[in-house]
Amino acid sequence: MEKHKPQRPSTQLDIRAFARSAGSVGGTLPLAEFDRVTPDCVGDVANVEVTWSASGDLRGGQGTSAVPWLHLQVRGELPLVCQRCLEPVATPVAVDQWFRFVPDEDTAEQQDDDATEDLLVESAEFDLRALVEDELVLAMPLIASHETCPRAPRLSAQDEGFEEPAAQPPRPFAALAQLRARKDGTGE
Repeated sequence: MEKHKPQRPSTQLDIRAFARSAGSVGGTLPLAEFDRVTPDCVGDVANVEVTWSASGDLRGGQGTSAVPWLHLQVRGELPLVCQRCLEPVATPVAVDQWFRFVPDEDTAEQQDDDATEDLLVESAEFDLRALVEDELVLAMPLIASHETCPRAPRLSAQDEGFEEPAAQPPRPFAALAQLRARKDGTGE
């Protein structure tokens, strides 16, 4: 049986044409292809996959006044390090986000505060793959942890060469007291 190659998000997507045709694409990619995500992961990321899908839509108007929208979904399970027990923890991430496209950066900046959706600049060469990676990075938790750690976290650290402190801390003036006792003739 022939194994088909996973579809990669396009780095050359004409957003308006994609939305006009109500396009839909999706696929599965190895996590190892996302260079900004893998440094935070542990273990063999070559076998970890990320599933993604994107669909386009034109809304509100006819022709050039219609606004392109993109619906992006990304799902995966990232192998991160639990910050309590320092063991690997499979951390699910999920993105389900709508993006509205605007003509330029100035328009995006003006409308950003009032918009509930994310705004992106419309492009005939939109990098969908970079958007998938951006959303994965944003979906990662700040602190990964098990709900219940498989073993109790270590609450102390001690090196092998560490020496326990003396039972009695040294008294800095004890040597002076001995000298004084010798001088007074009461010492040995």
